Amino acid sequence: MEPSHRKLATPDRELASLSMRVAMYYNNRDVRLEKMPVPKIGSGELLVRIRASGICGSDLMEWYRIKKAPLVLGHEITGEVVEVGDGVQGFRLGDRVFSSHHVPCGQCRYCQAGHQSVCELLRTTHFDPGGFSEFVRMPKINVELGTLHLPDQVTFDQGSFIEPLACVVRAQRLARLIAGQTVLVIGSGISGLLHIQLAHARGARRIIATDISKFRLNAASQFGAAATIHGTEDVPARLRELNDGRLADLVIVCTGAMPAIQQAVKSIDRGGILLFFAPTAAGVDVPIPLFDFWRDEVSLVTSYAGSGQDLSESLELILTHQVRVADMITHRLPLAQTGLGFQLTASGQDSIKIIIDPLI
Repeated sequence: MEPSHRKLATPDRELASLSMRVAMYYNNRDVRLEKMPVPKIGSGELLVRIRASGICGSDLMEWYRIKKAPLVLGHEITGEVVEVGDGVQGFRLGDRVFSSHHVPCGQCRYCQAGHQSVCELLRTTHFDPGGFSEFVRMPKINVELGTLHLPDQVTFDQGSFIEPLACVVRAQRLARLIAGQTVLVIGSGISGLLHIQLAHARGARRIIATDISKFRLNAASQFGAAATIHGTEDVPARLRELNDGRLADLVIVCTGAMPAIQQAVKSIDRGGILLFFAPTAAGVDVPIPLFDFWRDEVSLVTSYAGSGQDLSESLELILTHQVRVADMITHRLPLAQTGLGFQLTASGQDSIKIIIDPLI
């Protein structure tokens, strides 16, 4: 008779009786290496050994994270299947996989209307415990609706970009980016750089990027920006100089800093679209010149997360090298140095993407 769970044999330990190392988040400056039991899986679930977990800018939103601390963060993950629960179809021991932490139901009124990212289920699904750990339990719903096989040509590190790139894919679709447009990207952190690359792949006529970090401005040029503007300059005026006297058809805001948001509001051309990709802190109001936007037919768009279609498209963009994610990795750190990874990401001075690999 087949055992209730199929496990990947390990030479020196039985997973069910083990503890594992995790990076426990208390605040942005306090991330501790701790131990907790390896999660036990149930029917329809997978246990995945983490091989790559990217640090996301949202992991550093302390105003949001601190309310739930201590907790194990990390949602940009890839790994290998080490245990398979009863009834799981399509996944076997040893499979290389990506899994999304948030998944929509596909059936509610929001999903049916194309707004999967505001599905109630999506906002309640998550890993156990989180990607900054040695092992993660994938709940049944995540296995069925949010887990993909990694092609052999895609490394674990590259696969960890599937989720963040999917968010960008969704945002640019909602913002109706088309070939021939001028795109201004406000903020050239990891999200901004992914937006630059995808806009370039989508045929944008001219991409201009801003930031207050020279390191990030250089990265923006490396990844496809035709020109850059330091954030302390008069951004709308410089934009006109660089764009034949015109403002931008699409402005993508990748920072919650109010000065940058104010620059974005003044940089959108008539008939253009202003995409708010990054949030402010909760409760912060952003003044909008409604009369000017009404007169000039400026549209405001927001975007949150990504869904199944976006994840599949993201994987294809990575597989075909239309978005060069491997070149964005500046640091690979062991689990014990996750706190250092948070510090490097927060500084933004000499890092782009930091990958945590529990096996090093």
